Amino acid sequence: MQKNKKRVLIIEDEKNLARFVELELKHEGYETMICHDGRSGLDEALQKEWDVILLDLMLPELNGLEVCRRIRPFKQTPIIIMTARDSVIDRVSGLDQGADDYIVKPFAIEELLARLRSLFRRLDLSDEHTQIKQTVVTYRDLTIEKENRIVRRGDDIIDLTKREYELLLTLMENINVVLSRDVLLEKVWGYTPEVETNVVDVYIRYLRNKIDTSSNSYVQTVRGTGYVMRS
Repeated sequence: MQKNKKRVLIIEDEKNLARFVELELKHEGYETMICHDGRSGLDEALQKEWDVILLDLMLPELNGLEVCRRIRPFKQTPIIIMTARDSVIDRVSGLDQGADDYIVKPFAIEELLARLRSLFRRLDLSDEHTQIKQTVVTYRDLTIEKENRIVRRGDDIIDLTKREYELLLTLMENINVVLSRDVLLEKVWGYTPEVETNVVDVYIRYLRNKIDTSSNSYVQTVRGTGYVMRS
């Protein structure tokens, strides 16, 4: 079984249509399986891994909406509904039960193939995004997503400047370590002679104004030395 082949489960009781779709999909390089009733289709959908499910609505034993409804708590496999029922309520019902797309019979096979290509393009883009895993740094209810450069307090995003962000990140990556002004200058500003150490104090004040609340103060001053965030 070739891993690069997309696997398509066809749940369709019209045998001629199911066979026609299967042959066209195989010709395009897909791997397929056909089920002719809803119950066996549901079993296959839950027991095996599929890249997409083509699902008829009017099925014996278990209708397509019920199949879709029972799949969704366990699998997020994309589902394209194929049906002759073209009313708005049927479309809405299918999508509400968790279907991803809807194609009305009779359809041109080119349209189905185009919808499959579009679906897989969206999934590939989504996968690329999720593969950029976030390195998360936390302290109390503060969270930093490093790759996104996003700072949150609870569910709220805190808008910080570049220097404020880098200052906070440095402090949060060194919990319980007292960082002197000189060290912070070097880490955050790259220390240049024209930058005076009091710029650290100014930016600590800016940072506190944005992250502190009436009940929480995050950055402690160590008199004569520098700053620290303590666990």
